[in-house]
Amino acid sequence: MFYQLYELNHAALAPFRAAADMMRLAYANPFNPLSHTMLGRTMTASLEVFERTTRRYGKPAFGLHETSIDGKSVSVHEKIVWKKPFCNLIQFERSLPAGHGSDPRILIVAPMSGHYATLLRGTVDALLPSADIYITDWIDARMVPMTEGTFDLEDYIDYVIEMLHHLGPDTHVIAVCQPSVPVLAAAAVMEAAGDPLSPSSMTLMGGPIDTRINPTAVNQLAKDKPLEWFADNVIMSVPWPQPGFMRPVYPGFLQLSGFMSMNLDRHMIAHKDFFMHLVKNDGEPEKHRDFYDEYLAVMDLTAEFYLQTVDQVFMKHALPKGELTHRGQRVDPTGIRNVALLTVEGENDDISGVGQTKAAQTICTNIPDDMRMHYLQPDVGHYGVFNGSRFRREIAPRIVAFTREHARTGRSVVKLVIKGGKSA
Repeated sequence: MFYQLYELNHAALAPFRAAADMMRLAYANPFNPLSHTMLGRTMTASLEVFERTTRRYGKPAFGLHETSIDGKSVSVHEKIVWKKPFCNLIQFERSLPAGHGSDPRILIVAPMSGHYATLLRGTVDALLPSADIYITDWIDARMVPMTEGTFDLEDYIDYVIEMLHHLGPDTHVIAVCQPSVPVLAAAAVMEAAGDPLSPSSMTLMGGPIDTRINPTAVNQLAKDKPLEWFADNVIMSVPWPQPGFMRPVYPGFLQLSGFMSMNLDRHMIAHKDFFMHLVKNDGEPEKHRDFYDEYLAVMDLTAEFYLQTVDQVFMKHALPKGELTHRGQRVDPTGIRNVALLTVEGENDDISGVGQTKAAQTICTNIPDDMRMHYLQPDVGHYGVFNGSRFRREIAPRIVAFTREHARTGRSVVKLVIKGGKSA
């Protein structure tokens, strides 16, 4: 009943949250003399902090309406080009300037780990000037009716293969964090079948390919608890009146609680600083709002996907051991020969330890040396692997250069000189 109690608590606080927001607007109104005093700003700050810490954050918008190509600003439009019950595939369609040549077609597979695909907004924004971008927009499991069936790790692999088929030849795929395993598996399945639509290249970023290497606190939890513990303690049924009523899920709020507990002091300091900036009225709070509007927006995962991932990826290490199966067939990474491989890691990653993603280079033994590359980005954690200034400056250009170099349709190779970091 824990999920039901969570929903009840949220509903019980709704009138207090609405009253706090109304009072905040009253205290912040410039026609209110108190708004210009320390007392008024303190009340406004207190009420906003209360409202923000008790609300449910909905799915954010990508909000990417333009980009720069060849020095010109062009419009960008979101378009759903493929859909299934648990995922939509979104294209960021660019209005290309006249005379602009072909850009790499890149499928970004966003993590299904509690946050929405909009967490990769910065990833998309950095790549848009140089590529035709598509991204997996996973659906909140609590919004999917039971009549749509189940969704597990094997379905995830099927979805990736179907999307690559939909996009056609010479598509490049980027997996950010958790999807590194199903994306590598999908490439192996396609190569084993001689599928001509296998990706031209795959870029795996901060992913748990082999969590036996340099294990983190996240990996240790899966090692210390049996699978039955997860099934008994973190799997819950979606409460009424959600569309997914009675669907067994791993609730997003539990995942968020786990992430926040890893750096609880940092989040507490951030909220304290937010409060102080509101009192000082110095214009800094907007960065806090933007970050936490995204960070606190979470989605539920299907129970079968979550438990299978914990079991196969974090407990049994099935992929690096050569024991992962898909539809009854063993997934063999050594069968990958025609898909170029780029692995990217962050030096300070506390989610996927250094070496866990690079392990893909070891298990994919038959990819030619001139079709593989590993890059370690110094001074970044997990988030910095796919977002932030260093990603834009040092990682994104390498990804674009790699996709252009390993295109299968004879596109011209663009060599970029990028300083910093460590390549191997």
